[in-house]
Amino acid sequence: MSQDKLFKRYEIDGSEKVKLTKLPKDSKEDGVEKEEILAAYDENMKKLGELQERLYADGKEGLIIVLQAIDAAGKDSTIKHVMGGFNPQGVKVYSFKGPNTEELAHDYLWRMNKCLPKRGEISIWNRSHYEDVVAVEMHDLWDKYAMAARAIGTDKDEFIKKRCKQIRNYEEYLYENSYRVVKIFLNVSKKEQKKRFLERIERPEKNWKFSVSDMEDRAHFEEYVDVYEKTLNRTATKTAPWYALPADQKWYTRYLVSEILVHVLEDCDPQFPEVSAEQKLALQECKARLEAE
Repeated sequence: MSQDKLFKRYEIDGSEKVKLTKLPKDSKEDGVEKEEILAAYDENMKKLGELQERLYADGKEGLIIVLQAIDAAGKDSTIKHVMGGFNPQGVKVYSFKGPNTEELAHDYLWRMNKCLPKRGEISIWNRSHYEDVVAVEMHDLWDKYAMAARAIGTDKDEFIKKRCKQIRNYEEYLYENSYRVVKIFLNVSKKEQKKRFLERIERPEKNWKFSVSDMEDRAHFEEYVDVYEKTLNRTATKTAPWYALPADQKWYTRYLVSEILVHVLEDCDPQFPEVSAEQKLALQECKARLEAE
């Protein structure tokens, strides 16, 4: 597989079931050289800046980047480094925590709709509506909603399946209304998570990123992987695929994310607006006036 198509190995489009435990967590199986990848990443960052400018000027498609992961997989650093290549004028980042009282009084996609970008702009969702599947399943919250019994049902798995169907339909609706949804799962190993947790404890400037609840979740690491695996398989489609990327080496993760975004934006094929003959004439007249000053 050529270097510029490596990300395809990690694409989940719903055509077949994928086992997260069998996917690589680092670059070793891909046989890449770090220096070459870093150089390619730098090139991608330049491309992303150019493509975003055209996307913004064109104003015909919006881009939604969804980032999901188990704790310490690198969501924040991915946003900081890869998305840092974008012009902030056309990008907004949203970090979704547990829903508040007002959000719980609405349907679970209500808060997502408020964060949709304008066409031509980009929204980055640090966690997303997928928390309303993963967290709900992990913590048995499905029957705790203030909803009619007919909506809740009597079986957790049926409730989760129905919610995944709703999400597939929602993302198809977005695609049909000129939005691209890019969904990235950072597939970190339990060994690497331990290393990063220890770093957060040992380095004072990182203490704020660690809490006791992280250890409680770590005790259920394998269960989280299983739930994510089911969720990704149930919600992956051709128009809104998932990418389960190796997350143990941040430099490789960032490269793969940049490759995916370049691919998607190139597929959008944004163009600068055409200038009419009348406008071109007006521009020449303005140029002449400026040069005569």
